[in-house]
Amino acid sequence: MDVLAAATADLWGFLVYALAAVVTAAGMIALSYVLGERYSERATGEPYESGVVSTGGARLRFSVKYYLVAVFFVVFDLESVYLFAWAVAGRETGWTGYGAALLFIAVLVVALAYLWRVGALDWGRGRARHSDRGDAT
Repeated sequence: MDVLAAATADLWGFLVYALAAVVTAAGMIALSYVLGERYSERATGEPYESGVVSTGGARLRFSVKYYLVAVFFVVFDLESVYLFAWAVAGRETGWTGYGAALLFIAVLVVALAYLWRVGALDWGRGRARHSDRGDAT
């Protein structure tokens, strides 16, 4: 019975916290509505960036290369985080950690060589691959 009472006490604290969070959020929204400015000018509803009214549509088509750069950044950024963590704990991990870090770097080099080989890092249009031309051969 004591376990049930402890679980109920823990649940009660969570419910009070959740209620306080909802009341705080609702209070901030209500206060913003009551105290907010109520004027409307010609450009009030227009979206803008850094004080400049935008031109054109919001549906821009980005090249796949944009997303490739983003993915490469995330991958190589995470690699640097893992290698930094290994470098900090290098003495504690010993030769086993050193071997694991070398294996990790080797896998990364193989992945980079593969990306280079398939042309994922080519930005120019100088050389066309079979998939770019649409050839079946």
